[in-house]
Amino acid sequence: MNKIISALTALLFIMPLHTTAKNKTISLRVIETSDVHGSFFPYDFINNKPKAGTMARVMTYVRTLRQQYGDNLILVDNGDILQGQPTCYYYNFIKTDVPNAAAEVVNFMGYDAQTFGNHDVETGHAVYDKWVSEVKCPVLGANIIDTRTGQPYVKPYTIIERQGVKVAILGMITPAIPNWLSEKLWSGLRFDEMVSTARYWMKHLAEHEHPDVVIGLFHSGMEGGITTDEYEEDASLRVAREVPGFDIVMYGHDHTRHKDIVQNSEGRDVLCLDPSCHAIYVADATIEIEKDRKGRVVSKRVDGDLVNITSYETDPAFMQHFQASIDEVSKYVNRPIGEFENTINTRDSYFGNSAFMDFIHDLQLSLADADLSFAAPLSFDASISAGTLHVSDMFNLYKYENELYVLKMTGEEIRKHLEMSYDLWVNTMTSPDDHIMLLNDGSTDDQQRFRFKNLAFNFDSASGIDYEVDVTKPDGQKVRILRMSNGEPFDESKWYRVAMNSYRGKGGGELLTRGAGLTLDEIKERIVFQTDKDLRYYMMKEIERAGRLNPQPHSNWRFVPDEWAKPAIERDKALLFGK
Repeated sequence: MNKIISALTALLFIMPLHTTAKNKTISLRVIETSDVHGSFFPYDFINNKPKAGTMARVMTYVRTLRQQYGDNLILVDNGDILQGQPTCYYYNFIKTDVPNAAAEVVNFMGYDAQTFGNHDVETGHAVYDKWVSEVKCPVLGANIIDTRTGQPYVKPYTIIERQGVKVAILGMITPAIPNWLSEKLWSGLRFDEMVSTARYWMKHLAEHEHPDVVIGLFHSGMEGGITTDEYEEDASLRVAREVPGFDIVMYGHDHTRHKDIVQNSEGRDVLCLDPSCHAIYVADATIEIEKDRKGRVVSKRVDGDLVNITSYETDPAFMQHFQASIDEVSKYVNRPIGEFENTINTRDSYFGNSAFMDFIHDLQLSLADADLSFAAPLSFDASISAGTLHVSDMFNLYKYENELYVLKMTGEEIRKHLEMSYDLWVNTMTSPDDHIMLLNDGSTDDQQRFRFKNLAFNFDSASGIDYEVDVTKPDGQKVRILRMSNGEPFDESKWYRVAMNSYRGKGGGELLTRGAGLTLDEIKERIVFQTDKDLRYYMMKEIERAGRLNPQPHSNWRFVPDEWAKPAIERDKALLFGK
């Protein structure tokens, strides 16, 4: 009997359950990761160095909380888990006869729910359908619709019950997928607008599930992004404001830390949390529910914040479980494939021609029968050192699994495309002391912009034409195309074949739409060539074929006037990169 009493006393001590004569209070803890992008292990396989953000550290944080909360700890992931590190590429496309490492991590850590992200969709049906089948928790996506049935392709929501508290988690994805990804990657699917989807399922939850708590788990940023007549790319706060019933909205996609408390249309507060990316932060929310003896909610209190987990040690059990995977991926990325005679880096590409970007331009032009090439730096400050090249270097050279497209464009459309690109990128200087770059207020929290005002992966330059960018001219008038690089005249009324990645070729970044003035239907009709595999695959093959390469800048474009541009470039280069 004494042993039974002692066991009950211990149980009451560790469970977050407080009782009065009439009511009881249940405490729940909800942890969200988002945009992990393959940051599972404490190794940066791309740059061969320790990694601060990692699920191995998140596991330590979660394990600590589970000692206090037990099953009242709810763990959710918000998508973009299948792409970003060599680990992902290896298990997505190379080692496909075993469970995907992304599924194994989610299962080992005991996640309760998972959503789709746009970069998960980018892996294609074969990869993400397999991943969904391997993940033990529900994978959610209320606005991912199977066009054959008109129903959600995966579960729209999941219900979790803890100590008599019923928690509904509704998952959604940004509906802007068709602006970025080839239709073959999401064939048979459509992506519905978020606000109307949320209204439909909130009504369904209220009528059929009667939850005590509703959490939104949205792979969509705070607000804005691509906006059309049909949808907004980033609509998480709009949903929180306009669709009553959410207690917490946990979101992501925009790689920027946010904590907001917004009022919905009924005047109730909604806690909104975005932990940014790469498992550096988690969103951490506490819910306290007071219920009477009949199980009715008497009061509800929600609080939360963003927690940096990089100071936590890696979880030993996690490391032991995945050591074989770590060793296998290390062996894969360390395979030598060729040699560079000189070091190249992306930072040069913001200020003029760069060997880094022109190597990509050259490859795009060699893969397709094209007259010119568009490309942008996909990493803020990536470099590849002279010497032996390894598989890991390919992930610095090309960050995403984009394919190559060739589109037909007129000379005028090409110029307008470039005008918008440089308007996103370059300041209109009114004095020699101005910045040449469009910079933000100094914040580095945004992991997609850093110090730039806009997204650097939309900073397209061109190869195949010679041109100048006049930084004293207003937006829309900066670019002057001098000639084709082969010496032939450039004609704005002539048709040209333009090579670009599939993200841009589907309208990503809106350079083809808002810039060149094409509709999405027109863009689709203009595609005349498309590769079967991703650009990184072809880059690796080219390096292996050549063996030894000496990438050099083309010197086909520059900022003018020199007397303003050159000193401004040096100032902004020092500001951005400290040198």
